[in-house]
Amino acid sequence: RLGIMLDQPWIFEIGSVYCSAEQKAIDGAAILGEFVELDYQIVPELGELDRSSTGYLPHAEHEAAANDAFAHPDESSRGWETASAAQKRILKAVRRLIRDDQSHGHIAIVSHGAVGAFLLCHLKGVPISRVHDQPGSGGGNYFAFRADNLALLHDWRPIDSEAAF
Repeated sequence: RLGIMLDQPWIFEIGSVYCSAEQKAIDGAAILGEFVELDYQIVPELGELDRSSTGYLPHAEHEAAANDAFAHPDESSRGWETASAAQKRILKAVRRLIRDDQSHGHIAIVSHGAVGAFLLCHLKGVPISRVHDQPGSGGGNYFAFRADNLALLHDWRPIDSEAAF
């Protein structure tokens, strides 16, 4: 799927690539960065909810805890970071990287679904809700917003969609 995204006409308009410190995000950023001949920069604050209190959870338990985190964003689920705190952390990181970015192109941020959902909720001006989580269950979606005013350009789209940027 990522290969189809690399064929998008806007791909070479990317001027910088940022990612969280989590391996899947690093892998995606490395592929994208190599293709557009840019180094990626790791921004740890773009990471998922801090779930260190539980460590790995089986899928069903993880989904239940994630549902709870989205449903009660100001409360900790199983000792996890609250969704509201994560949203503030992510937004602060995004604003900082936009402010400090020296490129003259689009900024690509490679992270995870919940990170995107929390940011997207802020951009839409709506409360945190799982309704705004990325569609599907395998990842591979993106949305776009203006860097100058954080105005949403479009909602989630599959990375292998041929839709215009």
